[in-house]
Amino acid sequence: VQLQASGGGLVQAGGSLRLSCAVSGSWSSINVMGWYRQAPGKQREWVATIVNDGNINYADSVKGRFTISRDNAKNTEYLQMNSLKPEDTAVYYCYVRLRTSVWSAYRDYWGQGTLVTVSS
Repeated sequence: VQLQASGGGLVQAGGSLRLSCAVSGSWSSINVMGWYRQAPGKQREWVATIVNDGNINYADSVKGRFTISRDNAKNTEYLQMNSLKPEDTAVYYCYVRLRTSVWSAYRDYWGQGTLVTVSS
């Protein structure tokens, strides 16, 4: 299983970016898709998740500005980021929780990260 994140870049405060994360490989089922981020000198923090049952959750710091979504046909998840702030500057990592067969346990797989820089 491989995850390829893309869409990061440099944007001015107040601007928007859309991150994508394409999942490839072989699996039985995906349970959760989500995003974390890690700002310079800080610990990785959770941003958003979308569960198979449609349940969506956001960190308070991004609620109302970020939208997570998934396209099951394309095996891709997205993070639409609006009203970006300098404090959103970070490397954004996508992940999925899946199992490779009906007999295996669910485990997390991570993408390589994409850098988002928001200038003031």
